[in-house]
Amino acid sequence: MSFLKPKNQIKILSANSHPDLAQKISDSLQVPISNINAIQFSNQESAILVGETVRDEDVYIIQTGCGGHEKLNDYLMELLLMVHACKSASARKITAVIPNFPYARQDRKDKSRVAISAKLIANLLVTSGCNHVITMDLHASQIQGFFNIPVDNLYAEPQVLRYVKEKLPSKDLMFVSPDAGGAKRVASLADKMDVQFALIHKERAKANEVSKMVLVGDVANQTCVLIDDMADTCGTLCKASDLLLAEGAKRVIAIVTHGIFSGNAVQKLNQSSLERIVCTNSMPLSGIAEMCPKLEIIDISGTLAEAIRRLHNGESISYLFSNVVV
Repeated sequence: MSFLKPKNQIKILSANSHPDLAQKISDSLQVPISNINAIQFSNQESAILVGETVRDEDVYIIQTGCGGHEKLNDYLMELLLMVHACKSASARKITAVIPNFPYARQDRKDKSRVAISAKLIANLLVTSGCNHVITMDLHASQIQGFFNIPVDNLYAEPQVLRYVKEKLPSKDLMFVSPDAGGAKRVASLADKMDVQFALIHKERAKANEVSKMVLVGDVANQTCVLIDDMADTCGTLCKASDLLLAEGAKRVIAIVTHGIFSGNAVQKLNQSSLERIVCTNSMPLSGIAEMCPKLEIIDISGTLAEAIRRLHNGESISYLFSNVVV
């Protein structure tokens, strides 16, 4: 008779930011979501109670950065408390699955006396007891260097390519980057589809407000696909669409990874010249989809679930960089 326990199992914990995504990941892995109680007191303090043992288990906490929502900082604190609770409960390894990394746009000191907030978030996660981070399409890849623990930055590119191949004609297709920062991403997609790409240079008067846009490239009689990592206020996408149509484009479609849609973004999209906007379900979008008929959603739960499975089994994650999980 052996007194040794079987190999440690996966524990999936769902925080409150995106329970639908956590459930889809749970269904893909055929692992039930563990019992956890995450509440907020009347004085706005958060409290976490893990309702089952996680001793010597691999724990995966699903919590996305819901930017554009008033609870962003509450969800971040909730994640840190959940990590700390699991650490205190002797979990063997704790992995934070954060599809949309919060504060990712504050990744450098571009003005005097500003905080590099993404670095602070990295420090907080490590200090709370996190051993590994899984995220998707980081706004700046160098954020991985802010951590002294492993970070797997997954890409939505395989799902985007599959969507484009299935839904859009290739004969008059053209990818467009709405800013210089996304040029590398768009060039990679254009090379894989063997189509042309264009670039829009934008100047900002202040944060989240574009003052001037200049198109580099010929988009006449083309189906233009705007590619970006996130859509926040959607001012850039709407202005870019108007510019492309004014330059002779036949139609404009936007594809983004993280649909933040803060403020009156949905109203802007409904009134814009965009034919449709496609984004992944890295953010909770069920309510927004009802208000915005132009919105289409790509499911990335399979990619995240496969990343968890591969990480748990000690397999390579890089397969997911160029392949779609069915």
